[in-house]
Amino acid sequence: MIKYLLISFSFVLSMASANAQQSQKLVVDKIVGAVGDRIILQSDIQNAIADAARSGDRLPDGAACNILEQSLIQKILALQAERDSLPVSDEQVEANLDMRVREWVMQFGSEQAVEEVAGKTIYQLKDDSRAAIKEQMLAQSMRQKIVENVHITPTEVKAYFERVPSDSVPFLESELEVGQINIFPKAAKEVEEYIYNEMMNYRKQIEAGRMSFADAAKKYSEDPGSRDRGGAYEINRNDKDQWDPVFLSTSFRLKAGEMSLPVKSNKFGYFLIMCESRRGDNAQIRMILRIPPVTQTELDAAKVKLDSVRKEITANKITFKDAAYKYSEDESVKNNGPFILGYDGSTFIPIDRLDKETVATLSTLQVGDISQPVEFTNERGKKGVRLVFLKSRTEPHKMNLQDDYSKIAEMALATKRNQALDDWLTKNVPGFYVLVDKDAAAQCPNLQKYQATSSKGF
Repeated sequence: MIKYLLISFSFVLSMASANAQQSQKLVVDKIVGAVGDRIILQSDIQNAIADAARSGDRLPDGAACNILEQSLIQKILALQAERDSLPVSDEQVEANLDMRVREWVMQFGSEQAVEEVAGKTIYQLKDDSRAAIKEQMLAQSMRQKIVENVHITPTEVKAYFERVPSDSVPFLESELEVGQINIFPKAAKEVEEYIYNEMMNYRKQIEAGRMSFADAAKKYSEDPGSRDRGGAYEINRNDKDQWDPVFLSTSFRLKAGEMSLPVKSNKFGYFLIMCESRRGDNAQIRMILRIPPVTQTELDAAKVKLDSVRKEITANKITFKDAAYKYSEDESVKNNGPFILGYDGSTFIPIDRLDKETVATLSTLQVGDISQPVEFTNERGKKGVRLVFLKSRTEPHKMNLQDDYSKIAEMALATKRNQALDDWLTKNVPGFYVLVDKDAAAQCPNLQKYQATSSKGF
């Protein structure tokens, strides 16, 4: 069965590879495939393999053959989407490009850093990527159209699982459902005043020219994401979900070259921000973050509060879930609920997805237990107190319908959708002009069905 993993090109990394590894390319570029007037270059395949390797992905045998097949499928689907006039507007493509640029900027710190890595301007990167992005979006729209009415019934799930050979049924490690109620106590007023005065001192030294903002950020900032690059970020006014609202609004009130007073964010701490340049909805800024430390006094007070919450739950006056929505100060609870989610969105997670502090707390709990209030430090370095609830724990076991129905149903549905796409391709590929390089076709048996649509090849 064809593997339908549509290619997602990592343009910045591909450009970096083209620049940094030019001396390692030994094969002259050539066309290895085409669908209509859309060509696939050997360098496209090589860059996709290089990107996967840099990302730490495990490359299966025949990776080049699979990627070439995926490229052919993507072009076939995109062409069909155009024939069917599926709506992918230029505005949607530009929005997708802007989103990717913002991700690159977040990763590397600024547009300048992205341009240095890529060896091209942001404008050139977007221009080079635009056609491929639109092709990806068209292909995805066509795939969704093909499988939109494909559903799965319990009978089909059972039949799917029964067809799996007994020696191929996977063994599943133990998984847990873990809930949390988190409180982040505020620092004492005198501590906050001390931090504020320290940041005012940084400001005075920067204004007097005794040190640069970048040097001050490297020395004093507590933001791990920007400290090493002198507090530099490039931000967009519309990225309200990615940035603290106080930080964002303060940044866009500043003129180029202007520095703010220290501003307080309840989520993080105190910010000192300098705007280096503004261009429309984009700004290049530097910032220093200081987190007022909480003392044991504040942590102990939070423990008392959570101990009362725990007593309410154990006395069945309130459910853990309702208590989390009522008392937790973790913003993710509003969107995702009080349980830690796995990569697939499931509340069942392997223990290695949990931090060491949580694992240590869970070691003292039985299923159904709620921990005593315990101190912890979150990924931002902020100290808090939490209750940990072990809702359930699965034993290591072979996958079965009773315990793992939802997982099996997802697998069965994916297989059925892949089969629907396979059937569609078998029926419709002859309607496209497809060519595959003869050498590639000889090395890749999976490409023979495409080569059959033309007797010539390259």
